[in-house]
Amino acid sequence: MGYGDDLLDHLYRNDPGSAEAVRAASALWQDQEVRRGEETVYLGRYGYSIARASLLDILTRRAAELGVDVQHRRKVDDLAEFAEADLIVACDGASSRVRQLHGDHFGTRLEVGRNPYIWLGTDKVFPRFTFAFEPTPAGWIWFYAYPSSAEISTCVVECAPETWRGLGLDTLDTADGVRLLEQVFVSALDGHTLLGRSRGEPARWQHFTEVRNATWCHDNVVLLGDAAHTTHYTLGSGTRLALLDAIELAHSLYTEAELPAALQAYDRRRRAALHPVQAAARTSMAWFEHLDHYLEQELVDFAYAMSVRQGAQAPWHYQLHRATQVPVLRRVRREANTGLRRYLALRRGERVLGAGSTTGRAATTAALAAPAGHQR
Repeated sequence: MGYGDDLLDHLYRNDPGSAEAVRAASALWQDQEVRRGEETVYLGRYGYSIARASLLDILTRRAAELGVDVQHRRKVDDLAEFAEADLIVACDGASSRVRQLHGDHFGTRLEVGRNPYIWLGTDKVFPRFTFAFEPTPAGWIWFYAYPSSAEISTCVVECAPETWRGLGLDTLDTADGVRLLEQVFVSALDGHTLLGRSRGEPARWQHFTEVRNATWCHDNVVLLGDAAHTTHYTLGSGTRLALLDAIELAHSLYTEAELPAALQAYDRRRRAALHPVQAAARTSMAWFEHLDHYLEQELVDFAYAMSVRQGAQAPWHYQLHRATQVPVLRRVRREANTGLRRYLALRRGERVLGAGSTTGRAATTAALAAPAGHQR
């Protein structure tokens, strides 16, 4: 999971203890690197990333400390077993079974993307968020990689369907497909290996599915995270948005006297907040689905086009981008980012208590979460 200072701000305001644990388990990356063959250019950004397993462990421990009965890998096919629950929170992923049980009420719309992708790991620890584009006889293929921990990085591989089939990735099993990708990206990976299994399950090629719902609540059932909405992985906001959903839901439960009013407030605020995010994600997805229109540009211009794919920027932004390619100016920009990062960390503090940490009333809540391996 990748995220920025804005998420840390929210976490510290609402639950400083878990916020500190998340930050301590996170890796910091500075700069973004864009590679095309043997060429490299840079984008001047920084961010944080944390392994999904580490995040889940932190949140599970925190939930247990607060008295939550956490049960992993419990399959739910019928909500009747939760008939006594005051509130059912369905956060069971893009293919949400709970949402499907009430599809007519939520007004679900699904749109499937064109490009296949696969979510892998690698034992190469990237110091920067890295985009690597490689030509093959079947067309271009690329990955996005960022450090997940001190030992591994996340690596998401994507290509056009014609390239996917031309390389035979549509017929190879996971192990053989991963070995082929290692050969294609041997330079970008510096000879390191790709990891094609997560928690014992083999990675598989997928097509991104955008999930939209006309409403996120029905009776005492409320959707959260990918069950309610998805954003394309090139935007990198899925888990972050799920956490923000949870914070807003808790806030609504705390501030509203009655459950129906709380759910309506949550639904109204979060769906309004998600509209521009999903629009930006659709733009980002479309840009990569039409990558051939941009690959003939010089790499500096190609990288800039990629960085502003969600909307136009002021003219000075392009000049700053070109300046970032000069090593000494890149160091200056990195130092400026370091100063900003330290200021933001100081501003939020280590122990900032947030309002709305409880619902203010005794309640039984069933929270249904997605199993490992769902669409990210």
